[in-house]
Amino acid sequence: MDVAFIVDPLPELKAYKDSSVAMMRELARRGHRLFALEQRDLLWDEGRATGRLRALEVTADDHDWYRVDAPLRRELASLDAIIMRKDPPFDMEYVYSTYLLEAAQRAGVHVFNRPQAIRDNNEKFAITRFPQFMAPTLVSRDSALIGEFIDRHGDVVVKPLDGMGGTSIFRVGESDPNRNVIVETVSRDGTTMVMVQRYLPEIMEGDKRILLIGGEVVPYCLARIPKPGETRGNLAAGGRGEARPLSARDREIAEALAPILWREGLLVVGIDVIGSCLTEVNVTSPTCFVEITQQTGFDVARLFADALTRAVVGQ
Repeated sequence: MDVAFIVDPLPELKAYKDSSVAMMRELARRGHRLFALEQRDLLWDEGRATGRLRALEVTADDHDWYRVDAPLRRELASLDAIIMRKDPPFDMEYVYSTYLLEAAQRAGVHVFNRPQAIRDNNEKFAITRFPQFMAPTLVSRDSALIGEFIDRHGDVVVKPLDGMGGTSIFRVGESDPNRNVIVETVSRDGTTMVMVQRYLPEIMEGDKRILLIGGEVVPYCLARIPKPGETRGNLAAGGRGEARPLSARDREIAEALAPILWREGLLVVGIDVIGSCLTEVNVTSPTCFVEITQQTGFDVARLFADALTRAVVGQ
C-alpha cells in the first residue's frame, strides 16, 4: 500500500515515544510505501485534492529515524490510505483540512480517522454521547451557571474544549479565591464555552488512556499518574505512565464505545477514564502506543497495521 501520514514537522516528533512513528515503522516493516506531509501541504487544484508529498523511509535509530525525498505534487486519490495525525489545536485550519481530506475520500482514498467523524467528535464534548459513563458535567460560558455548579459540587475541574496535553486545565474549589478569574481566563471572559466536571479524586491513581483500534479494545491501558503537587496526569504535564490490564469497568466502557466509533470511521481512538468515569474521547492523534508495548509486550502498532490492512484491502 501507499500510505501518507499527515503529521507535525518530522524533526519535532520524538521517535522514542511517538505513536505515529511506531505506526510508520510497523507499516515499513511490512513493506508498505510511506509518505509524509504537513497540514500546509494540502491543497485543492483544478478539481482535485492534492498534496506535496515526501517519500519517507524510517529507521530503528531514534536519533536519526527518518529520510525524506524532495516534495512532489501528487493527487491524494492515488494513495491507498491517508492517516491524519496532526496534533490539536482543533482550529479552523484543522477543519479546512478535514474538508479537503473529505474531497480526497470521495475520490477514492481511505482516510483515517474519517474527516467527518473528527469534526463530529470534539475530544471533550464527545463524552456527552455516553452519559451513562460520565461524571457530573456542565458545558457553558455563563459564569453564573458555572459558579452554581462549583457551589453545588464543591471541587471541580475547569477546562477548555479545544486543549490537549493538560493545557489550561484548572482544579477549582468552592472557597478558592481565584475561582472567578480562573473561569474568566478559561472562558475568555465568557466568549467561549468551557467544560466543568466534578473533581474525581481517583485521578491520583491515574488518568487511564485506553486505546480502541479498528473496533477492538487494547487489553492494557496506560495510567498516567500525576507528579507530586499536580492534579493532571497528562504525560505532557509531567505525569508518569504505568501500563496496566483493563479493569472490568474500563472494559465495560471501552467495549460499549469501540463498535460505535469504528462504524463512524474512527480507526484509532484514545478514551480517557478516571476511576469509573469517561472523561475524554481522543480522535485526532491518540498516543501511548509505545509505552503500552514497552511495558506489556502487547504490540499496539501491529494491531493498528492489521486493522488498517483489513480496512483498506480487506485482508
